[in-house]
Amino acid sequence: MNYSAPHEYIKRKVDVRVTRQVIEVFYNQHRLCSHPRLYGHPGQYSTTESHMPPDHQAFVQWNAERFIVWARKIGPCTEITVKAILSSHRIEQQGYKSCLALIKLADTHSITRLEAACRKALSYTPAPSFKSVKTILSTGQDKAIDEPEPVSITTTETYGFVRGAGYYGRKTDDK
Repeated sequence: MNYSAPHEYIKRKVDVRVTRQVIEVFYNQHRLCSHPRLYGHPGQYSTTESHMPPDHQAFVQWNAERFIVWARKIGPCTEITVKAILSSHRIEQQGYKSCLALIKLADTHSITRLEAACRKALSYTPAPSFKSVKTILSTGQDKAIDEPEPVSITTTETYGFVRGAGYYGRKTDDK
């Protein structure tokens, strides 16, 4: 379980008191904060907004759905990329900064190029990162003309290419 303390005390040695119901954090015998004790799955966390640095507090009002909706307006490949970024982090909020940076690439380049770069990234991996999309845009790989996808012909017959004995240099009885 993870609990927050005010960001001013990062890298400072603190004391922690754990009871059945409360987690308390002390610095020089002064209580900094307390949290109700969490019981449940590993990785669960309790963060108080006021404990965060101001630049992190800006992310509190954001959520995954907000990023997904923004990405959906750009295109389906951008939406898939945002979902991949969000799911690649153990704590979803850790992916918000990358999602915001990805969407801001549309300001620097264009919506069309961002969607094309996400499409290209998805052709390499099912879970592209912000960095891979940014690299595709900066190298211009999104502008490369892709080969058209092969046309699939469906027939009721199934057959394969069969090489005869002549292919292998063997004699056949027919000759």
